[in-house]
Amino acid sequence: MKKILLIATGGTIASGSTKEGLSPVIGAGELLQYVEEYRDFCSVDVVQPFSLDSTNIYARHWLELAALIELHFSRYDGFVISHGTDTMAFTAAALSYLVQNSQKPIVLTGSQKPIDLPVTDARTNLLDSLRFAAEPKAHGVNIVFGGSVIAGTRAKKERSKSFDAFSSINYPNKAVIRDGRVLFYVDDKDRSGGGVHFFHRLNERILLLKLMPGMDGTVLKHLFPYYDGVVIEAFGVGGFPEYGNVPFYPEIRRWTDAGKLVMMATQVTHEGSDMEVYRVGKVIKEEFGLMEAYDMTLEATVTKVMWALGQTGDPREFRRLFYETVNHDILLRE
Repeated sequence: MKKILLIATGGTIASGSTKEGLSPVIGAGELLQYVEEYRDFCSVDVVQPFSLDSTNIYARHWLELAALIELHFSRYDGFVISHGTDTMAFTAAALSYLVQNSQKPIVLTGSQKPIDLPVTDARTNLLDSLRFAAEPKAHGVNIVFGGSVIAGTRAKKERSKSFDAFSSINYPNKAVIRDGRVLFYVDDKDRSGGGVHFFHRLNERILLLKLMPGMDGTVLKHLFPYYDGVVIEAFGVGGFPEYGNVPFYPEIRRWTDAGKLVMMATQVTHEGSDMEVYRVGKVIKEEFGLMEAYDMTLEATVTKVMWALGQTGDPREFRRLFYETVNHDILLRE
């Protein structure tokens, strides 16, 4: 029987009503009392490093979770992290970079409704996650939610209330779970040889900036002292507007001349960026050698930039790290 560690971090799944609104109040051990069926296929220990609404989870907590998994890695066959849904995709992506090439499954799950309600998705999601973590074919970082198994770098929360909240972006679901059975669509554990590799550094001085019509480059001028890199959500396949009192062109030069990273991405959820298509993207990409995220999700792009800059300050090494595929995060690349 597989031995699983349940790492509880709060979130809606563990929330109860307070006069200020829903807040995490249910402990890790109590969560298991709602899914006693897990005893048929695994044994579970629990740990609770923190109990937070996922709105309040950021890089410090990602590093803490990775360190906790590293500490217990040899003792367990798999890990399940119960987590709030709002930033779950960021945490899943970050853990994909902090814990690479794991032959053991690291599963994130949560719910849209608290686990103690009569009608909730929490019990199904938690039980499915424990079931998947006990599967011999399971490995790496994944989100299990609404019966879908999604690579940790490909998940995005696309619905704020529905039980099928998460989608896999630009990549198929790795598996589905129906009636207590796991059906794999991507069965690739045998292609991930070598040992697990844990990383311990992230560069948190990264900003995600969403362009809007009428914005000019002044914003980058003001942000320059505070960040080592910026991921810019451009329109369509990618490009910079040419209007405003302070155009983007000289501000991009300010950043790149200082050795700071400018990474282009797209606001469009599906199909990715391609700055070579239009003049507004092609000219500035070629002038400054800008990198772009192609088919990666924004969550994966931001956390991979934080991870890669945490490992190196050398531009060539950063480019190599960023464009190396990790947990199915990028198919298109330079």
